[in-house]
Amino acid sequence: MRRAGGPRGGRAAGARVAGVLLALAAAALGPACKEKRDDGTTPAQAVAELPPLELRDDTANLMLTWIDEKGDTHVEMRPADVPAEGRALVRAMLSDRTEGTRDAFYVADLTQKRPDGTYAVRTMPRREWESLLEKRRAEHLAKTAPPPAAPGPGASAGAGAPGAPSHLAGVTVIIYGASWCKPCHQAADYLRSKGIAAVVKDIEEDAGAAAEMQDKLAKSHQRGGSIPIIDVRGQILVGFSPGAIDQALARAAGGTTL
Repeated sequence: MRRAGGPRGGRAAGARVAGVLLALAAAALGPACKEKRDDGTTPAQAVAELPPLELRDDTANLMLTWIDEKGDTHVEMRPADVPAEGRALVRAMLSDRTEGTRDAFYVADLTQKRPDGTYAVRTMPRREWESLLEKRRAEHLAKTAPPPAAPGPGASAGAGAPGAPSHLAGVTVIIYGASWCKPCHQAADYLRSKGIAAVVKDIEEDAGAAAEMQDKLAKSHQRGGSIPIIDVRGQILVGFSPGAIDQALARAAGGTTL
């Protein structure tokens, strides 16, 4: 008769201990294995379908956003006010509902009305809508942008943004805004047309950017009220004004810093 502590009992106990250790290791590694970091190649997950939205010519509390050929957005309150160029794809939102304001939007086709008087409405991921805006703006800029100027005598290659004056080389302007804000895009386009690098921060998408904007407004003793809020090396501008930007850039060239 063998004792429990003999070779066979020892091997059994060892197997049980090994099994427990493997189970603990698997449990510890489980969450890390399931979590996959987005390296830019992972397809975006499909958003959930929004609740049905009945859109008619007389729908109350309605806001309709349409896109022009430049990629700028415009807001109307009635389907009849949306021009022909923007009727095929219109973002619809009801001011008394939160649906359609976060990761998914309602988009409508106003080119055709159903027999019951409604328009077709579907769900579109927010990222897809914003990508469409960016694509249209890029196409418009590609058509209208002047050819790059030849570098002058003695100009060093790679100094600042393309076309930027030498005294503004290295200046980066921060724009706090939102994807739907037309003046925000106008400010960015204006800066880039002058060869100035512009970083756009969406305060609706990024809570940190919103807090950063509010902190800068407070330190400059200003109140926002509207966007964009533009930071030109510590000079905080409320709203888009080409003249104000030019003056701020001139001061930045003189050494104003964050």
